[in-house]
Amino acid sequence: MSSLTQTESASPGPVPAAGPLKVGLVQINNSFSGQNYLPYSIALLQTYVQKFAADPGLYEFLTPLYKRVRIADAVEALKGADLVGFSTYVWNGRISLEIARRLKALKPGIVIVFGGPHVPDQPEAFLRANPQIDLAVHNEGERTFLKLLEAWPDRDAWESVAGVSMVKADGSFVRNPNIDRVRDLDEIPSPFLEGVFDSIMAANPNESWIGLWETNRGCPFRCTFCDWGSATAGKVTKFGEERLFREVDWFAEKKIEYIFCCDANFGIQKRDVDIANYVADVKKTTGYPVALSVQNTKNATERAYLTQKILSDAGLNKGVALSMQSVDMPTLEAIKRDNISLGTYMELQRRFTKDKVETYSDLILGLPGETYESFVRGVDQLMENGQHNRIQFNNLSILPNAEMGDPAYQKKYGMVTVESKIINIHGERVELDDDVPEVQDLVIATASTPLADWRRTRIFCWMTALLHFDKLFQIPLILAHGISGITYRDMIEAFMHADAERYPLIAEINAFFESEARSIQRGGSEYVFSREYLNIYWPADEFIFVKLTADGKFDAFYAEAGKLLAETVTARHAGLPMDVIEDAIKLNHALVHQPFAKTNLAVKLRYDILDYWHKVRTGEQALLRTQPMLVEIDRTAKPYDDFQKWCREIVWWGNKKGAYLHSPTAKEITPELAGHY
Repeated sequence: MSSLTQTESASPGPVPAAGPLKVGLVQINNSFSGQNYLPYSIALLQTYVQKFAADPGLYEFLTPLYKRVRIADAVEALKGADLVGFSTYVWNGRISLEIARRLKALKPGIVIVFGGPHVPDQPEAFLRANPQIDLAVHNEGERTFLKLLEAWPDRDAWESVAGVSMVKADGSFVRNPNIDRVRDLDEIPSPFLEGVFDSIMAANPNESWIGLWETNRGCPFRCTFCDWGSATAGKVTKFGEERLFREVDWFAEKKIEYIFCCDANFGIQKRDVDIANYVADVKKTTGYPVALSVQNTKNATERAYLTQKILSDAGLNKGVALSMQSVDMPTLEAIKRDNISLGTYMELQRRFTKDKVETYSDLILGLPGETYESFVRGVDQLMENGQHNRIQFNNLSILPNAEMGDPAYQKKYGMVTVESKIINIHGERVELDDDVPEVQDLVIATASTPLADWRRTRIFCWMTALLHFDKLFQIPLILAHGISGITYRDMIEAFMHADAERYPLIAEINAFFESEARSIQRGGSEYVFSREYLNIYWPADEFIFVKLTADGKFDAFYAEAGKLLAETVTARHAGLPMDVIEDAIKLNHALVHQPFAKTNLAVKLRYDILDYWHKVRTGEQALLRTQPMLVEIDRTAKPYDDFQKWCREIVWWGNKKGAYLHSPTAKEITPELAGHY
């Protein structure tokens, strides 16, 4: 029988084990706020084998590896296995390869199987570059994995298994057509209900778990930056509803606080409304789960609205994601999203805003066809349409199995990439003495957005986030826009072009943003690491928010920002009542949550600024009243005397909801009360 290694040298091949075949499974996920994901993908493999193997007793599954550890420790835990299966994606590709390499060096006869979205669809170069991999499995792996185990150790039989690729001992390459997808997903046993996670949870009693959950598989859309639609051939299959309800019960019984739903389009099925209602009812009854994160469906406006409204009313989400990615039609055509209605997103944004459900919009920086002008115009359009909570500005990275991963596609659009470490927003810097960093191919320029324009766009994103979505200057921007008609983009760009002599602090912020953008283009981190502030990676805008506070420059920022905004508005619309903007600046300054506040504030205003701002934010007709107001701000009910706690709970945890401001109370100053103030 031929050797299982992928080199010409003779090395020990697998031999039938005296006892059960020992199977190791690896699905390394990043920790999130001290919590770890249950390794769902590999648990599916295990449950399928245990359910459908002719003799399940032939296989002994070792404790799975589910989080990042020292590579030497991972090898030690897996060295007793006869076969190890790795589920790989961008966040664990390199560490998985290194664990596999060391395992193969230590134990040449061990069989290494790689699967998951990070295995290239055209894998020959990948497999030749990584001879530690014996077999690669493409697309759904449950049926294929069972066939591989049942054929053990007959390598000749493996060569004919559908969905498998390998480099044979003689150097020839095999890539078999993919196995048919599972059409009835209930064929696959539930790892939750079958008790597969019981042992790992019992072995790690102090672990706080996040659940990964599927209600369906597949995506009918073929966005070129995504590997979802291409991998699933556009067909959506689904698990049975009763099974899903029992899994929700399991999450509640096990007190799993957070569930991440892996569906590409939650809400695409009519029954998703019932599923959302069931999760909401279970939470109401048991308190669990605390949150359910879903990717909203596209185009199905009414169901998308209903499902998200149900989750929001139950407190199961921190905001509804509206992932338009771009609002520029040529760009949407280039990325094959032109069949997804922008009108759907705009209508959902308006409806959720009216119902006081917070939303946040996703835009991707660096998409083919996008220009600085089209991107900035799109941001302005979203804000004009009522998005005042959050726009998440995501950098574009390339996935190996997405259409965008094709070199011909990249050449067509002049895409320039750089290898960059994968860093999680607000992630801790985990420094293991035996680790390999994960990397991504980050797009830093295209033919339509050259290097300098990419930096300019990135700076615009950070400045928009700082001023508007971090709420440091949102009230003045909304008021200035309302009374003058000046666009949001014009005001934000004025901050980007502030004269360094007259506005040194704002110029310093711009210079910092410019430096960070250049660093990213050289392969630096997407986020700003601060050992001083929580030892985490901050978005550049939030880092500035924290630093202004830490350095005692908050008042100076408002002085410069107020002067700059006044000049910008009057330069375009002379004669406007600038005292309105003065009131707005004074109010915004007072409302921003700051640490070490010892007193409450009472702010006298000449206009009912608060009412106008609230109505704009909730999509109502807003008319500015000339009415003296007293706004009282309680800053001492929940004081922050610990700066690090303020960083964590206000700036970090307030990110999605933009919860950076105190909740004020306002009352009119009537003629009778005027003498008292």
